[in-house]
Amino acid sequence: MGKQEPQWWLVSSHGAILFYIAVHPGCTIKQIAEEMSLTRRTVWGIIGDLRRKDMIKVRKDGRRHHYTVNLDATFTHPIMEFPMKDVIGKLTREYSPSTKTDFA
Repeated sequence: MGKQEPQWWLVSSHGAILFYIAVHPGCTIKQIAEEMSLTRRTVWGIIGDLRRKDMIKVRKDGRRHHYTVNLDATFTHPIMEFPMKDVIGKLTREYSPSTKTDFA
């Protein structure tokens, strides 16, 4: 059996989930977990962190929560801060399968 290459990510799990939500507005924890091969519990914890930083918005539909990026927030990182629009605004405009990205 051949040696497997180690897997690594350019961004953290928090950043990866934030970018996923930017491209898939209205997604649920279940969708994120399945697409990113993470447990729902892991995604739930990261979603909580992003919500506390006001980086994502939530829309409740019965028992389901649907998430979208808050483009009016500040993208916070340990060494930098930028307006969210500057960091991922282009993703939401160009790569999103849906143009509806703002949930009140």
